[in-house]
Amino acid sequence: MFKYCRTETLEHSNTQTLEHKTMNRTILESPRLGLTIERICQQLIENHGDFSESCLVGIQPRGIYFSDRIHQRLVELGFVDLKYGKLDVTFHRDDFRRRDTILVPHPIEMPFTVERKKVIFLDDVLYSGRTINAALNAIQHYGRPEKVELAVLINRRFNRDVPIDPDYVGLDVDTLDDAYVKVEWQAVHGEDKVVLMPNKNS
Repeated sequence: MFKYCRTETLEHSNTQTLEHKTMNRTILESPRLGLTIERICQQLIENHGDFSESCLVGIQPRGIYFSDRIHQRLVELGFVDLKYGKLDVTFHRDDFRRRDTILVPHPIEMPFTVERKKVIFLDDVLYSGRTINAALNAIQHYGRPEKVELAVLINRRFNRDVPIDPDYVGLDVDTLDDAYVKVEWQAVHGEDKVVLMPNKNS
């Protein structure tokens, strides 16, 4: 369903040294992260022209920081009428009934329909693919898209549970272990960077 172009790749396999496996490592930071966003924007423009038949949809919660930056840059480039929404998929996930805690949905901002539109999902990290699978279900409440594409900042290629691949990728990260990818943004954390951690609790 989703496929696109040349990206960078970071390999991080089980054969790396103990030092690398026990320390956090910054794999993307300013200004390189800014250049990555610029590249993805140019690829979107190449494929979608003036965006008159397209729309951006950020995936709540963490994907909206990435989508905000993409949208902001496209507006700066002159696409001021670009439709942009934010979609919550909490109750469309296949595991939401299996959680031990009460789930609280995030705000949905979809002031338009996607009927016969080319929808571009944006998320920060593509991991198992389950979030995007849920987004494909959730978006149907707003119409039947002509096409759906996916743009992600980080693509963890070896960790997929469902057959979903992105069309636009900032950086491919190949991890075969329990490594965790944390994305930090200037607007929230004070700086732009992506950190590869041995595990989520590091």
